[in-house]
Amino acid sequence: MPRQRGSCSGLAPRPGSDSVPGPARGDGSGPPAVLGRPGRPRFQGLRSLLPTPRSTPFTFGYAAVLALVSWLAGHTRPALVHALHQASSTDVAHLVRHPVLVLIASALWIVGGIASPYAAGFLLVLTALERRTGTAWAAGVFLAGHVVATLVTELPVGVAVLAGGLPVGSLHRLDYGISFGVAASVGSLAGLLPPWLGRPLLIGFGAVLTQDLIVLADPVTDAGHLIALAIGVATWPAVRRRRRGHRPAAYVTQPEQPEQPEQPEQPEQPQGAEGTEQAART
Repeated sequence: MPRQRGSCSGLAPRPGSDSVPGPARGDGSGPPAVLGRPGRPRFQGLRSLLPTPRSTPFTFGYAAVLALVSWLAGHTRPALVHALHQASSTDVAHLVRHPVLVLIASALWIVGGIASPYAAGFLLVLTALERRTGTAWAAGVFLAGHVVATLVTELPVGVAVLAGGLPVGSLHRLDYGISFGVAASVGSLAGLLPPWLGRPLLIGFGAVLTQDLIVLADPVTDAGHLIALAIGVATWPAVRRRRRGHRPAAYVTQPEQPEQPEQPEQPEQPQGAEGTEQAART
C-alpha cells in the first residue's frame, strides 16, 4: 500500500416515494408498478458513484480543492513543494506550536497526487458515505479519523523523546496527507453496506494495513491507519441511526402525476314516492 501520509520513510429505495401504482386486478395480472421516470435508470449508472455539488457537496468541494493543490504541486519547483510539505507536517513540533493550522494544511495534500490510489478511494468512499449519512456526518467521520489518529500517533512520539527513548529528530518527522481520514471513512462505510460487501471490504482493507505495520517501514503512520480504521468502525451505531433518518438525494425524482379533471357534481336522486312522482312530472 502506498505511504499516503508522506512519511519520511447501494442504496435502499425510499419507502413509498418512487412507486407509481397502476391498475391492478384481483388475479395479480395487472400491469406492474412504474419506478422512476419511464426510459431512465433508477440510478444514473456510474454517475451515482461520483460526487456532485448537489448530492455530495462536501466530497465534491473537497475533491476540487485536492485536485487544485495537486495540479499546483505538479507545476511548482520541487524544492518549494518540499518546503510546503514540511510546513504542513503534523509532527510533534508543529502540533505544539500551530495545531489547528497544520491539521488543516496536512489534509490538503495527496501523496502521489491524483494518480494515488487514495485519490480514487477518497472519491468513491466519501461519495458513498455522504450519500448515506449526509454532509455533516461524512465530514465528521473524515475529520475524526484525520485529527484523532494524528494526535494518538504523534503524542506518544513526543513523550518518548522526552523520556529519552527516541532522538530529538523524531519531533520533526514528515507526516501529511488524507489517508487517516480515508481509512476512517472506509471503516464507517463498511457498517452501512450489505454484509456480503461491507465485511470483505473491512477485512481486506484491515489486512493490508496490518501487513504494512508488520513490515515496520513506518510504524507510526501504519499504526495511525489502523487507529483511523477503528475510529470509523466505532461510528457504526451512530451512522446507522443517521442513515435510517436520512433521505439520500441519489434517486431520480418521481414522475409528475397528471391532474385529474374535476368531475361535475351529480344532482341528488329523489327518494321514495315523492321522487317517483317528481320524475314522472319531468
